[in-house]
Amino acid sequence: MGEMEGKSKDQLVLRAKHAEQAERYDDMASAMKAIAQMLKGSLDKQKVEAELTAICNDVLALLDEFLIPTAEDDPESRVFYLKMKGDYYRYLGEVAVADDREEVVKMSEEAYKVAYEEAANKMPSTHPIRLGLALNFSVFFYEIKNSPGEACELAKKAFDDAIADLDALQEDAYKDSTLIMQLLRDNLTLWTSDQDVPGEDD
Repeated sequence: MGEMEGKSKDQLVLRAKHAEQAERYDDMASAMKAIAQMLKGSLDKQKVEAELTAICNDVLALLDEFLIPTAEDDPESRVFYLKMKGDYYRYLGEVAVADDREEVVKMSEEAYKVAYEEAANKMPSTHPIRLGLALNFSVFFYEIKNSPGEACELAKKAFDDAIADLDALQEDAYKDSTLIMQLLRDNLTLWTSDQDVPGEDD
């Protein structure tokens, strides 16, 4: 968890709320992930889940009402916001149960799919936003949908496509893109060693 490690649940919730107010969505996502990871061992699980759900719903409302509609002419921002929508429904899917979980998982997958299609049509395979989307969408398949085959297929395609276009990678995006490519590779190695699915030979 990096800098999130060692922080209490209350500190993480406060950090997520401050990040939301400042529109620092990457920081907020990191805090949300850390909170979700703490839920299993939490004595006040229901309270934490309620706080997590409230924050996610606030962000999703902001995305649907303002951010996504105003990004129609900006493909990078639109894909980024759609990815965020998928991410926050995925966070809800980690704590929701029964029918509620089925609905938020469906919403997460739909947002990721739209973002993935638009990224494929409008962004180079080496773009860090497109790679980050592929990373998160593959994690969704592996952790939320329990579909390791689809997770590996998506991650491998994103990695292979980016490798093929590496010469076209913009210098200012090199660090971010190659870092995400390494994360894709690491996940593939882990997933294919744990599951009997097609993928990397490592």
